[in-house]
Amino acid sequence: MAGGFHDWGTAVPFGVELIAVQYPARADRLGEPPVDAVTEMADRVAAELLRLDPVPTALFGHSLGALVAYETALLLRDAAAPARHLAVSGSPPPAEAGRGTTHLADDEELWTAVCALGGTDPDVAANTDLRALVLPGLRADVRASERYRPRPARPRLACPVRCYYGTGDPLVDPGRLSGWATVTTGSFSLCERPGAHFHVLVDPPALVADLLTAVPSHG
Repeated sequence: MAGGFHDWGTAVPFGVELIAVQYPARADRLGEPPVDAVTEMADRVAAELLRLDPVPTALFGHSLGALVAYETALLLRDAAAPARHLAVSGSPPPAEAGRGTTHLADDEELWTAVCALGGTDPDVAANTDLRALVLPGLRADVRASERYRPRPARPRLACPVRCYYGTGDPLVDPGRLSGWATVTTGSFSLCERPGAHFHVLVDPPALVADLLTAVPSHG
């Protein structure tokens, strides 16, 4: 959810605007039907960004959001408004994503699998009423991730790509993350961080500082 990036707001310096994406069926959009396709999510995000005044843009996406950010970068490039930088986190590269059957599990199994990744407050995990509210959106996220296929026959990006991962993340194989290098003709770099899948919640100011250093207009 967009709320997961709340602490980033105080970490970005003056002159940098932070825009967080809130997916349907989340928080203030809880009453909207969920979206279960990465390409549809990217279509919507790119459309919103293209409505804004043109400014240098860097994209960051974690987990499912990494795939959404990548597809959004392709759309912005095709619209002659390319992102200056793409940062991805906690996700296998596009060519290796889109696997798994967790989205077919029953509610109890799905909830257990999601909570096992960490990042869920124990009080929230134990709240059955809240679980019933958020499970449709979570299932849509897992379905979107596990059924993802990259758009075919697209030219590669030209911007730098930086890939972050947590040292204890069970969802990624660090040895295969270099596959993200194939999505661009620009530079590629990897960054290991402490934490598991939700390493983005560990020391957000340090992560934001690293991101800004990696973006060509900074550092």
